[in-house]
Amino acid sequence: MSSNQLKLKRCSTNPILKPNSKNSWERKAVFNPAAIEKDGKIYLLYRAIGEHKKYVSRIGLAVSKDGIHFHRVSNKPVLKPEKKYEQGGTEDPRIIKIGSKFYITYVALTNPFGKSPRFARTFLFSTSNFRTFKRIGLITSKRIDNKDVVLFPEKINGAYVMLHRPRGWTRKNVFKKNGKLYFKGERGLEEWSEKQIPKYFPEKPGIWIAYGKDFKNFAGHKLIMEQIQEWENDKIGTGPPPIKTKYGWLLIYHGVEEVGVNPKYISWAKKPNTKIYRAGAALLDLYNPSKIIARLPYPILEPEKDYEIYGDTCNVVFPEGALIKDGQLFVYYGAADKVIGLAIIKLEKLLSAFLKHKWG
Repeated sequence: MSSNQLKLKRCSTNPILKPNSKNSWERKAVFNPAAIEKDGKIYLLYRAIGEHKKYVSRIGLAVSKDGIHFHRVSNKPVLKPEKKYEQGGTEDPRIIKIGSKFYITYVALTNPFGKSPRFARTFLFSTSNFRTFKRIGLITSKRIDNKDVVLFPEKINGAYVMLHRPRGWTRKNVFKKNGKLYFKGERGLEEWSEKQIPKYFPEKPGIWIAYGKDFKNFAGHKLIMEQIQEWENDKIGTGPPPIKTKYGWLLIYHGVEEVGVNPKYISWAKKPNTKIYRAGAALLDLYNPSKIIARLPYPILEPEKDYEIYGDTCNVVFPEGALIKDGQLFVYYGAADKVIGLAIIKLEKLLSAFLKHKWG
């Protein structure tokens, strides 16, 4: 690591949340948390695994006064699979607040681990009190695997804005046949159904932007970020929802590097992990968030501690929650798909680092 590379500082009490053996639905793993402040407290919505055989995710809730020491609100999950389309799990929440309501994007899997098809799409919940939740419905295409979906916490130019990561929208998976455009979806060959055809597709899965008059009809899809560094050579995806700053929208994202098989790192499923997940940072234009202002060429957080290196999936830091508290950026992340960590940095220090890496 170069001495001029900026890094987040881990909380000394990490992991800040671990599996709870007393609750059957979260006894194996808790990770990938969403975070937001409400009435002076930090609310953490986290993904939980109760057993490995079916590997069905549920979402729990923990609350903190200082953003570091959390207590669980209930011994039951606040969100769990109830609909047919989410029998494989409700996972990876991200949360924003617009007006008096909180909106939570989450990934729904059609079938548990080992059963086909295991199709991932992104849906939306809303709540005003974190006790009752309303299903708004599907916000990504019905016909494509789409994770890492975040919403901006305000309308921009009169529209809701979404960042997403459609796995099949890549050069090798999109092609023309008999004058029509097709892509290879999770269920086979699919005809392009969006109103617009993007001018450019990435080599590997990247981050796209889209706009909508409501939460169910997003259009104008455009790629805004793709993998460019070696530490993100496999794919990239969003982390927490963008945070508004005086210089632009701060986007913490994850990059995945394909490093090959290492027998040292074996998951619970007896499969060797061949990838390393790290966290990166970029700055988007306040009024045109499809424009990248700056992007750090190095990761700001990567697996270094044992709880990040060894777990249900080895070598993973996966940021999903972030907020500003007392001038500091708190980033909440899943570590090795097993526990939850917190990393902190002064906001101004991070924003200043972008000055050296502005884009044209």
